Amino acid sequence: MALALYRRHRRDCKAGHPEQLHSSEHDERKKGWKRCECPITASGTLAGRFRRQSTGRWEWDAAKAVLDDLEKAGSWAKAAPAMAGATKPSVSSPATDRETPRISILEATEAYLAKCKNRSIQPATYAKYQTFTNQLKGYAEYRGYVCVDQLTVADMDRFYASWKDGIRAKAKKLDRLKAFFKFCLKREWITKDISSDLEAPQGSSITLPKAPFTDEELIRIYDACDVLGPAPGPPRRNWGGEDAKDFVFLSVYTGLRISDVATFDITKRLKGNDVFLRMHKTRRPLFTWIPSWLVERLKARQEKNGPLIFRCGVSLTMKQLTDIWRNARLKKVFELAGPWDERPHPHRLRHTFVRILLEKGVPVADVAELVGDTEAIVRQHYAAWIQGRQDRLSRILQEAFEDKPKPKLTAIRGGRK
Repeated sequence: MALALYRRHRRDCKAGHPEQLHSSEHDERKKGWKRCECPITASGTLAGRFRRQSTGRWEWDAAKAVLDDLEKAGSWAKAAPAMAGATKPSVSSPATDRETPRISILEATEAYLAKCKNRSIQPATYAKYQTFTNQLKGYAEYRGYVCVDQLTVADMDRFYASWKDGIRAKAKKLDRLKAFFKFCLKREWITKDISSDLEAPQGSSITLPKAPFTDEELIRIYDACDVLGPAPGPPRRNWGGEDAKDFVFLSVYTGLRISDVATFDITKRLKGNDVFLRMHKTRRPLFTWIPSWLVERLKARQEKNGPLIFRCGVSLTMKQLTDIWRNARLKKVFELAGPWDERPHPHRLRHTFVRILLEKGVPVADVAELVGDTEAIVRQHYAAWIQGRQDRLSRILQEAFEDKPKPKLTAIRGGRK
């Protein structure tokens, strides 16, 4: 597929053309056409990958030269530096005497993701970094930017304002944004940190207590699984209430996240009555215990479904499996178990694991180790379920005021008749 050029007009188009209007070189030769400096975009397929990428040029001859370089390179990634040359002065801010070569936004985000991957972070966390970088690249393409040093402080205000996340998710994404520009600044790809004055939404730092399911709510969930009954089979659905019940059982008895349960490989995680959680900081495996009746149910699933006991059809990726269980199966169970005072979601099953242990008097340090958090985090989020906490606080207060002066009290007379 041959590459094509078109101009995509921006909101601040000097000629006043509508935002997102596409115009070709032929359109702009027509009588009465008002010229502008909105960037010209190249679109098409290179090396089997379709993209739309700003050329960084606003004149057609210069854009055609970039198009020739793109087709010769045969790859969007290889051609990115060639597209990062001179752009219109209004969006380009780097000094002409920079010693460090300019870096495209595509290269910068790929390098940043490589750094994240080198940290061996969890796949779910890595996916959040990918989402952030994809949004940043989308914004840059919309604005017609190619190089990372074309982004400005004003761009950060616009980009931040475009996020539709809740206040806590927005605050966490802001941390990723700031980390990205610190990453670029350290490598001298930009001359200053353009995200430093962005502030998290008010209230995002307030710690809210977790909301585990109560025992009564767990019973309602199990009853809802019974209402579902066995799988009626295709084309209606190929899973039943017992499948959902096993999923909930394993979540509650281990505290594993939904993604870990959805991708549970019984040959790798189950050893007798012990379920492998993760590698401990001592480099030794960390296990939790489950009852024998649950072991038997899981092994029965293995005979039916193979090692991936919660596999859905041909789905293999963690995201596919997790989304199916979250958005279809467990969602159906929660709907049948309602109504709810607090919105039900699968992560509350993990909170329930913590709640049960704390109410039984398991030391906070042990609970923190099992869920992979610090003691401070467990105390901060689950204080209401730590056994004896209120009794201990009341005893401290009683002892603190026991020997303090006490007022002489007299009976209050009068009052309402």
